[in-house]
Amino acid sequence: MEIISQTGKRIDNQLLVLTHLSQLLTYVTGFGGLLVPLVLWLTQKDTVEGMNEHGKSIVNFQLSLLLYVFISIPAIFLLGLGILMLLGIGVLGFVMPIVNAIKATRGEKISYFMTIKFI
Repeated sequence: MEIISQTGKRIDNQLLVLTHLSQLLTYVTGFGGLLVPLVLWLTQKDTVEGMNEHGKSIVNFQLSLLLYVFISIPAIFLLGLGILMLLGIGVLGFVMPIVNAIKATRGEKISYFMTIKFI
């Protein structure tokens, strides 16, 4: 049974959770952590309640992580601080999608730590 909200969009928390967890594809395949959520967001933002907000947050988070990685690579030569930054980025990129997938399951407001709003 499909639940339709007052705005005419369907409520699909499982798809929102899948969108958050699809970011972990980067750790499995080496890519796809930005591409798959981007495709899900662009194709479902007009039909699923909350997908626009969740999709923008995910894309902004992934772009922020990418920017932080590019900044940390030259910082490796500065006393090795870039290595610590890369470790922090790796942990943050793994933990935050899981935390926000749990929040999406419960219907709570999501938040990604250290995200720059590009979109």
